[in-house]
Amino acid sequence: MPDDTLIHDPDGGMPRLLEIMRRLRDPQTGCPWDIEQDFNSIAPYTIEEAYEVADAIARSDWGELEGELGDLLLQTVYHTQMGAEAGHFSFDSVVKAISDKMVSRHPHVFGDETRDKSAAQQVNDWEKIKAAERAGKAQTRTLDGVAVGLPALTRAVKLQKRAARVGFDWPDTGHVIDKIIEEAGELVEARDSLSPTEMEEEFGDLLFVIANLARHLDIDPEAALRGTNAKFMRRFAGVEDALKARGKSPAQSNLAEMDALWDKMNAAEKEM
Repeated sequence: MPDDTLIHDPDGGMPRLLEIMRRLRDPQTGCPWDIEQDFNSIAPYTIEEAYEVADAIARSDWGELEGELGDLLLQTVYHTQMGAEAGHFSFDSVVKAISDKMVSRHPHVFGDETRDKSAAQQVNDWEKIKAAERAGKAQTRTLDGVAVGLPALTRAVKLQKRAARVGFDWPDTGHVIDKIIEEAGELVEARDSLSPTEMEEEFGDLLFVIANLARHLDIDPEAALRGTNAKFMRRFAGVEDALKARGKSPAQSNLAEMDALWDKMNAAEKEM
């Protein structure tokens, strides 16, 4: 029988969590579901947990954030256990790699460089260090190394930032807005003549330029859209409540009535 002392030790810390994951993945005595998983099957859960962390932060729910951070940490432990089983890496090697990276990327804290720099100068230095790291990985093109798995709007902004560093950028927001109007016009004019695939491509072009506008305005488009999603949910719930007070559901109402209630809620929020 395996020794469960560490498994049941509430003060076991990180070694306890690592041992729990090792035991879950044990081919003979582990959990059948956990044993069947691989990097590809676990990756969606990792992304989901990261979003749940961001959600708890957005709601300032610190009690829930504690649990969500644990769930996200478990994802790292899961991947490192699978990496160790395959001989790719281990939890310790991952910790060493990120520790070495943080030290090398902060010479103004852990090295001989001065801390007497603006935040913008430090960001510029950071980018130079990352560029050198990419060169060491044979990532020689400007856009190399921007993760494919990022949310599309976030990746669009990162790609545009990289291109802007070498001068490929509009000089001001006016040019970006002109391009948005152009792309939107092309999409509307050609919607009856384009195939579904071509429509999707044109719509993607429009979203890409909108992401560029967000970058020029120093706005995180993902955060902005999350905020708008939350606002839509809040206002639509208000419309439902107002209809309920009238003895109706949305299905029993019509667009004109719901739109009037929506405008009333919008005006009330702006007065607050």
